[in-house]
Amino acid sequence: MHTQLLHVFVKSLINLNNSTMNTTNGQLQEIMISYKPKDGLDNVTAVNTSLDAYRQIIKFYDENTITCQEQMVVMYLNRANKPIGVIPLFRGGLTGTVVDIKLIISIALKSLTSSIVVSHNHPSGNRVPSREDSLLTSRLKEACKLLDLTLLDHLIITPDGNYLSYADEGML
Repeated sequence: MHTQLLHVFVKSLINLNNSTMNTTNGQLQEIMISYKPKDGLDNVTAVNTSLDAYRQIIKFYDENTITCQEQMVVMYLNRANKPIGVIPLFRGGLTGTVVDIKLIISIALKSLTSSIVVSHNHPSGNRVPSREDSLLTSRLKEACKLLDLTLLDHLIITPDGNYLSYADEGML
């Protein structure tokens, strides 16, 4: 399922084909947009709970570095809460990683996503969100709201197999 889900995501991205048009000011790029998912999502399990999200997202963490390197993995979902795809986007150090909200949102828009689940790990095993975690969640939620996207959850994953769900804790 891990490879299939990622494959569906990669094939589902909107293709931007550039061609040129003559204009009085020179050459203008024309953008053609198409959306052609490779496979249907009939066999993909919908995400209805934080546990559903955790079970699908955890497969995308590098088990060799989950105890020593922060990673952020993002799941993109359609209107039926079925994952369009999951992608590891950011890697950092032992205590943090730089996250670019614009990149998270741009992938959501290109894949015609309706909602997002973000997750990151705490190598220390501490599930308590940092101030930076909460600030990021707040900023991402606002960015999603402006574009009619829903931030369903932010999971903090620990190497021992536990997680904290912002949604379950009423922190979203």
